[in-house]
Amino acid sequence: MPSKREGIIFFGTPAFAVPTLNALISDKEKILLVVTQPDKPKGRGKVIQPAEVKKIALEHRLPLIQPDRVRDENFIKMLKELNPEFIVVVAYGKIIPGEILKIPEYGCINLHASLLPKYRGAAPIQWALIKGEKITGVTTMLIDEGLDTGPILLQKEVLIEDEDNAQSFSEKLSRIGADLIVETLDKMRKGVITPIPQSGESSYAPQLKKEDGKINWSVSAIEIFNLIRGTYPWPCAYSFFKNERVKIIKAQVMEGESEPGMIVKAKNELIVATGRGFLKILLIQPEGKKIMTAKEFISGRKINEGVDSFF
Repeated sequence: MPSKREGIIFFGTPAFAVPTLNALISDKEKILLVVTQPDKPKGRGKVIQPAEVKKIALEHRLPLIQPDRVRDENFIKMLKELNPEFIVVVAYGKIIPGEILKIPEYGCINLHASLLPKYRGAAPIQWALIKGEKITGVTTMLIDEGLDTGPILLQKEVLIEDEDNAQSFSEKLSRIGADLIVETLDKMRKGVITPIPQSGESSYAPQLKKEDGKINWSVSAIEIFNLIRGTYPWPCAYSFFKNERVKIIKAQVMEGESEPGMIVKAKNELIVATGRGFLKILLIQPEGKKIMTAKEFISGRKINEGVDSFF
């Protein structure tokens, strides 16, 4: 008789995955191996930096590997020899091949930051905000060979507040998702979860590109407001003022009507017209400079109300 399997192999890379790994550690789960992506250059100086998950693994002295290729035969052989109960995947950043999916006793379980089948793909939080959703959530699912198409295990709805942006909401969902993973593992061991095939209308949330942040002032103020929230901290919503590229970091929607992009107020506050409504800019970042208040931005520039505009 084969021995009973125990333990988890954890795949994850960025900060979003850290609360789940911490929750598994706190729950006294046996972490057989942590798999994360190779160290990469980050920031302006392109300094090589470890992934956030790697930092936690090293802090807790967990076995760690950073394979260049997840399809590498020796890597897959190592996973098979570990004979895990579960493989848990949270924002690892690479497709898990079919050969790995067959290894764990209970399958490979993924935490996805949307209510599947909506917002499959790499940037579900960002696109939910950009599209103006009022509710999204987290899903645990069994990974299959499609893109976020596997059967659903558990889901939890989360309300999106007006003050949420992609950074703050990602932190919120990562904590809620960590608890959902712990609950999922517990219920799977008890045999009280039935995987349910995904149903309903699906949508795709591709990785953001830099140009996705370009503001089109002819759309409504609420659409621009949502773009600002959904693209922070990267790539950030941006526009141009007198050929100076600026990022809009925080804003409020106001009523009003004028030519889209026109600066309608530039004394103590900065208000810009859109295709429907006005946008009051609260925080702005000129290229190569720190984030500043609208008042600080105005004080260093000559701006003619009703003449100058963003484009």
